[in-house]
Amino acid sequence: MKVMVFVKANEGTEAGQMPSRQLIEEMTAYNEELVEAGVMIGGEGLHPSSRGVRVHFDGEARTVSDGPFAETKELVAGYWLWQVESLDEAVEWARKCPNPTGAEGQLEIRPIFEADDFGEAFTPELREREERMRSRTAQG
Repeated sequence: MKVMVFVKANEGTEAGQMPSRQLIEEMTAYNEELVEAGVMIGGEGLHPSSRGVRVHFDGEARTVSDGPFAETKELVAGYWLWQVESLDEAVEWARKCPNPTGAEGQLEIRPIFEADDFGEAFTPELREREERMRSRTAQG
């Protein structure tokens, strides 16, 4: 199963504070361990929300809002994409993670939908189109 692991933002990450050299070294070693185990598919840190935008949907209308965004508890400072056997395995890997913000923080682990999760609505034709599209992307 694939999971997305979100590193939640805090005041420091939202202020653009860069990690210490020690934290970078610890996270690099952790990422190397994930890659060596065949778990890590991808991952990156994100700039603060002040450098981002949000696109709001209301029916057919679209509105764009510039960051920063007020609620830091609901913002993401980085992410990993992992391939694991179970949610329990993902939790075990998360427990090994160096504190990604160096302060109070949290990781959120969310399973990624797989084709079978969509049931009959995901027809063989749509599955084929999805596979063609994925083969043309970095996820392929």
